[in-house]
Amino acid sequence: MQLVKALLLMGISAPALATITDVTLDNGLRVIIKEDHRAPVAVSQLWYKAGSMDEFNGTTGVAHVLEHMMFKGTAKVPDGQFSKLVAAAGGRENAFTNRDTTVYFQQLQKDKLPVSFELEADRMANLQLKDEAFAKEIQVVMEERRMRTEDNPHSIVYEQLMSVAYQAHPYRRPIIGWMDDLENMSPQDARDWYSRWYAPNNATLVVAGDVKPDEIISLVKKEFGPIAKKTLPSRKPQDEPAPRGEKRITVKAPGKLPFILMAWHVPGLRDPDKDSQPWALQILGGVLDGNDSARLKKSLVKEKRIAVEAGASYDGLNRGPGMFYMEGTPAEGKKVADLEKALKAELNRIASEGVSEAELNRVKAQVIAADVYQRDSIFYQAMQLGELAVLGLPLDLLNTRVEKLKLVTAEQVREAAKLLSDDRLSIAVLDPQPLDAAPRKSTVTGMRHAN
Repeated sequence: MQLVKALLLMGISAPALATITDVTLDNGLRVIIKEDHRAPVAVSQLWYKAGSMDEFNGTTGVAHVLEHMMFKGTAKVPDGQFSKLVAAAGGRENAFTNRDTTVYFQQLQKDKLPVSFELEADRMANLQLKDEAFAKEIQVVMEERRMRTEDNPHSIVYEQLMSVAYQAHPYRRPIIGWMDDLENMSPQDARDWYSRWYAPNNATLVVAGDVKPDEIISLVKKEFGPIAKKTLPSRKPQDEPAPRGEKRITVKAPGKLPFILMAWHVPGLRDPDKDSQPWALQILGGVLDGNDSARLKKSLVKEKRIAVEAGASYDGLNRGPGMFYMEGTPAEGKKVADLEKALKAELNRIASEGVSEAELNRVKAQVIAADVYQRDSIFYQAMQLGELAVLGLPLDLLNTRVEKLKLVTAEQVREAAKLLSDDRLSIAVLDPQPLDAAPRKSTVTGMRHAN
């Protein structure tokens, strides 16, 4: 950390990334290759620009359901064989769905990449989606919703808050879907989703590791090249209306302690060269949270003992709107109202007094160091590239964003704090209800994919 801080203060940039190969096949599949020859391994990630924000009312959760169904077989690779073939090649695989995209990935020895490409190309075009497989898997998804959301009071609070904070934008719907939609989902809903979005011209293949670009492109053309492009549905903007005042809800759910979650509508990153607020909001998040010396933990947890935990974060790298969050759990003897007042006080202190150059430089060093250290992971390098590609942002942002963060001034951080006004704010408070004597046990097996 001291080294990174010293480099920062001396005006020296973080290490630049190696050259990135970026090509698009005739069928529209974008292929991004990042060389990293430190170990004889490679990561393959196939990103589909189709997430929960593309769903229709009545079929929420279908993007995630289709992710599960993608492991249920083709004529060439029967149900259950995909994972076995990757494991037999010495690799590991998984998938995840979020609001903006669905991603399938494998990590293997570099000479086993043809296995990954062959399997992914096959299920891009030839998924069977049998009724009996759907009937079983939808039960797995519903159980996943019970365990991850309905049995987790903080997840319930987040879900409820998003449904209120967003008036029109599809981010108001849960990624995993509403239970009623899952209960009434049909195999045809999944087939329609697959037909609509699973096409080479709606996908980006990211390969990172000990690879040679020419060899990768040749392999990709062999496996994916024959798949025809599709006419994709037009995407409407679905812009969120400007907020017109504070929104506040109370959420009753089984839990041990009360909890507060606060969310402000803020700008997301759209033009990296012109936008300054997103970079300042990221630094603001580091001022408030990030380590033991950040303001919330130091002031509210350690010194004043108003909270047992408190945090803040900026979510601005999305296809949709940006959001800034603050949250916390009050300490024993303190009320949620006390914690809300204290959280706002820390924010208002930055808005009125700003931050010192010493604190600003320390936080910048920490934020930049976290980014630089994560680049040691081949998987994370591929994740960064895939995310930028799906969002339509320039890939060289991997190199330039450190410079953007370094240019953030104390005054910009102060102005960012001023953005977090009550008119932009939505608040959800957990009113904990008595816990059941015996925790519910899952009756469904097979929940293996990370989301």
